[in-house]
Amino acid sequence: MKTLKGPGIFLAQYIGDQAPFNSLSSIAAWAAGLGFKAVQVPCGNPGIFDLAKAAESQTYCDEVRGTLAAAGLEISELSTHIEGQLIAVHPAYDKLFDGFAPPALRGNVSARQAWAHGQMLLAAKASRNLGLQAHASFSGALAWPYFYPWPQRPQGLIEEAFAELAKRWLPILNAFDEAGVDLCFELHPGEDLHDGATFERFLEAVGQHARARILYDPSHFVLQQLDYLQFIDRYHALIRAFHVKDAEFQPSGRSGVYGGYQSWLERPGRFRSLGDGQVDFGAVFSKMAQYDFPGWAVLEWEDCIQNSEDGARLGAEFIRRHILRVTERAFDDFAGVKADTAFNRGVLGI
Repeated sequence: MKTLKGPGIFLAQYIGDQAPFNSLSSIAAWAAGLGFKAVQVPCGNPGIFDLAKAAESQTYCDEVRGTLAAAGLEISELSTHIEGQLIAVHPAYDKLFDGFAPPALRGNVSARQAWAHGQMLLAAKASRNLGLQAHASFSGALAWPYFYPWPQRPQGLIEEAFAELAKRWLPILNAFDEAGVDLCFELHPGEDLHDGATFERFLEAVGQHARARILYDPSHFVLQQLDYLQFIDRYHALIRAFHVKDAEFQPSGRSGVYGGYQSWLERPGRFRSLGDGQVDFGAVFSKMAQYDFPGWAVLEWEDCIQNSEDGARLGAEFIRRHILRVTERAFDDFAGVKADTAFNRGVLGI
């Protein structure tokens, strides 16, 4: 068993124009002051982290690590959720996701996808230069508009979508393999990879690629009404990144899983700050330790009620309390007897 590393914090929801959220050194000092030990760094904010420079310059990566080390922090993973999303976009979502791309590429689907592909390749190199073992991303989606089987899906539609998804991701997975880094897809509604069944389908399509791995976030499973504890039992060998995020699901006679087009505040399923939702994190952390999860427990804050800075402050302590320092000996070792073949045969009456 392994003791999880943490707490870490995903910076995406905190980076901004005002101090202390507008530079790597100041946001690092802020995070460290709350008790965090690592940061998960998004790749789309050059003022915080310059992905292109990190991919080409070991000196720059050493400087980034040095800046964080001065605050007592490490990088848990880099994140390309935004860039990964653009690897595969169904036309129904083109306008909505166009804002994820640089302004000059908006309205040009092929150029946008090529840019996202290039960013993913840079992320593989940057992760290697930073000495990281895992990377966090989204899969994008071609089949998501058809997730509900009405109207009846044409035969072969989903198979074709996953074949194309695999075609787009295989060169990227190979680049991460060359870099020695696992590419961890956050299983998330809106992505073609959103549960165990879809991840299995993707794994088959990419030939069981050794770098295709999972970012586990139980909050997304609460909102899908998927058993997030059985998921760990079933897929623990594939989990290489971990977002600690809470959620609640309170269905009524009026609205359920699909949410009735309501805002996050009004939906039956909504994200909450740690401890305010329904996730049994005691059981989650126990299972992650039991199965030797090798990575970081990283807070991702998304709550439509609580202030984000309060969520970070309380979240750091919440994660710290839930990390189990695993035992180095069995609780009944005091009653143990040294191995003795003759004694054991005597006990068995043979």
